[in-house]
Amino acid sequence: MKKALKVVLFAAVLASMAFTSCTKKDKASAEDLTINLWTFTDEVPGMVEKYIAAHPEFKYKVNTTIIATTDGAYQPALDQALMAGGKDQPDFFCAESAFVLKYTKGDMQDYAMPYKDLGIDINKAIKDADIAGYTVDIGSNTKGEVDGLGYQATGGAFIYRRSVAKKAFGSDDPAVVKAEIGGGSGSWDKFFEAAAKLKSVGCGIVSGDGDMWHAVENSSDKGWIVDGKLYIDPKREAFLDYSKTLQDNGYSNLTQDWQDAWFADMKGVGEKDVLGFFGPAWLINYTIAPNCGGTKVGEGTYGDWGICESPIGFFWGGTWLIANKNMDPAKKDAVRALIEWVTLDYSNDGLQYKWANGTLNGEGGTKDSVGSGTVMAKSNGELDFLAGQNMFDVFVPANQFANGKNLTQYDESINSIWRDQVRQYAAGAKSRDAAIADFKQNVADTLGIN
Repeated sequence: MKKALKVVLFAAVLASMAFTSCTKKDKASAEDLTINLWTFTDEVPGMVEKYIAAHPEFKYKVNTTIIATTDGAYQPALDQALMAGGKDQPDFFCAESAFVLKYTKGDMQDYAMPYKDLGIDINKAIKDADIAGYTVDIGSNTKGEVDGLGYQATGGAFIYRRSVAKKAFGSDDPAVVKAEIGGGSGSWDKFFEAAAKLKSVGCGIVSGDGDMWHAVENSSDKGWIVDGKLYIDPKREAFLDYSKTLQDNGYSNLTQDWQDAWFADMKGVGEKDVLGFFGPAWLINYTIAPNCGGTKVGEGTYGDWGICESPIGFFWGGTWLIANKNMDPAKKDAVRALIEWVTLDYSNDGLQYKWANGTLNGEGGTKDSVGSGTVMAKSNGELDFLAGQNMFDVFVPANQFANGKNLTQYDESINSIWRDQVRQYAAGAKSRDAAIADFKQNVADTLGIN
């Protein structure tokens, strides 16, 4: 009897151990099938959802954490999550141009996994997809390995009101407007000559100095930090004079970007009509179009727009996807599949083709300029918003002219300090020398960089 009881008890213990083991295994499997994505908008999560829907063999659930970059909230939270590690750490994450170098070349680069370590033949992939060079420069670490790539190409152009161009120049043809503003000249001389013509007919050339700043900033030869010290590139320093010229001569409406008055100029209801804005394709699609006052030709300024080459080559913005070097190795193939589909797949089924042609959410969606030149070459950028003009005719070359070697990981903070000092100088609140001195002091006080 005792022997039989022992056998029963032993069997019960084994069953209990087996149940516990299975429970732990099931829990581990559930965790293993979850990928953590960190980002600052719902854009990339939306892409991931499309990938999963189109690939039923993809067995992972993607857990998304979205923290807006407002007030600098995203970076500290992301950094803390990366350093904490564990099952809740990001497996891959997004970084925008204002701070991406922190993760590809700067303080947090140690957490980035090179794309080659994900199993991507990266040199061949970049060549086959013809990825815009400046995006590769920005996404590469100090060893020359690619740690991040994006899906957009954000080379910039001059986006102008056709009716205002006709009023000032007698034509709205992109070739005429390009000649008037000095498109491709590498100089701002013709641009300010055009500003005088526009003033003579009661119009401004831009809404505010911020419209020039993004072109100036990202066309400079060097960034804010050189050999560990604060550096003011001569092209960026000249922005002081550009801003003051705009203000002293009434060449703009003195707006600040992302404020109500800036949006009013897109709708044509500002203090005076302005010719245009400097920006990439996303500025047309996600900023000017939603604020133009209409959704079809004849409503607001919809259809009254065109684009031409900027006086200088530049880019503005962009989002890079980066894998966490410390992720569970079992997740690498899944993370690679997602990143590869978004950043390198140039087939008609890849994200970039759908993004360029406005078909990600069905026909008739928003078209955008993407990182793959191979995709751009087989895509149609004609827009009713631009009176039928093919925007890719301008943006594809613009992507090649952009320079990705002048960024630093501190750009977001330093740009804010710089532009504040420029505004004070342009308004006559302080001298040019005082503005520069105060800029240097504020950077030193805020970032400890001299």
